[in-house]
Amino acid sequence: MPPHVTDTDLLRASIRSVPDFPKAGIVFRDITTLLQDPRAWKHAVDALHDRFRLSPPDLVAGIESRGFIFGAPLAYLLGVGFIPIRKPGKLPYRRKSLTYELEYGKDTLEIHEDAVRPGASVLLVDDLLATGGTAAAAAQLVESIGGRVSALAFVVELAFLQPRARLAGRPVESLVVYDKE
Repeated sequence: MPPHVTDTDLLRASIRSVPDFPKAGIVFRDITTLLQDPRAWKHAVDALHDRFRLSPPDLVAGIESRGFIFGAPLAYLLGVGFIPIRKPGKLPYRRKSLTYELEYGKDTLEIHEDAVRPGASVLLVDDLLATGGTAAAAAQLVESIGGRVSALAFVVELAFLQPRARLAGRPVESLVVYDKE
């Protein structure tokens, strides 16, 4: 990478902006192009690892489904376990569910009820932080089974939507931040 190109520039350049998706006036930040670029994908996972390697959590939890893409390799690099937080009907064992409000309706997340030992620190990972609703629900779900959310990590943050307001002062790390749509 040339010296004038920052790591954030590499990631930002690898994220496709799709205007008017899913509806007019919205610019969708598409990470599939980042995933197709092995250098950018590796850098995203390595950058997340760098932010947490000195004080790793006990577990990493990925939010379905793109949180798995970044959370699982991050857990591997940190040498900790991985927890999938899923949509309803995907987990085979006893689970805890949480239904939460979205700007356009409701959604539900589930976690195995024994996924976290009491007091264990959990790093929540997802690809994108938009309004903060899904991340806040995932944090509440982890805490409902005895975990302690130590931080939340995202590849992309849409700061203009003010998502951190919904995360109640929790530590948040984002690799690429968009301040305006």
